[in-house]
Amino acid sequence: MLVEALLALAAAGGGAIVQAAGTDAWNGVRSGIARMLGRGEEAREQGELERLDRTWAVLDAATEGEAEPVRAAQAAVWQNRLEILLEEMPEVQRQQVAAELQALIEQVSAANSGQSVHNNFSGSTFEKSAVQGSGTQHNTFN
Repeated sequence: MLVEALLALAAAGGGAIVQAAGTDAWNGVRSGIARMLGRGEEAREQGELERLDRTWAVLDAATEGEAEPVRAAQAAVWQNRLEILLEEMPEVQRQQVAAELQALIEQVSAANSGQSVHNNFSGSTFEKSAVQGSGTQHNTFN
């Protein structure tokens, strides 16, 4: 059984994979995850690359209304795969893979930290309104 910190790391890893899909960080995350899950076996690594490509295709095909449930489902799939990977490894390897996974998560986080949302509202009337999102937001009400 994995300790809570490794379960949290696997969850963050699943989320990072989904976040990276379709961004500049995707190729690095894709190859890093495939290498981790492939465990040095070329055929396994190729299979993981194909699985990651299918994930990207599913995310890309999701309509706006279904995007969040699809993203959550894909993150859960990858979280589970990462949990299994970490659980099956000897402790020494587990710590090394955990460090590599943490580095990939930080890579995705750094790539996404520059994103911002800009909303400009001019000549509008607002009643019981809210602007929602994540990251850096700049709202201008004229």
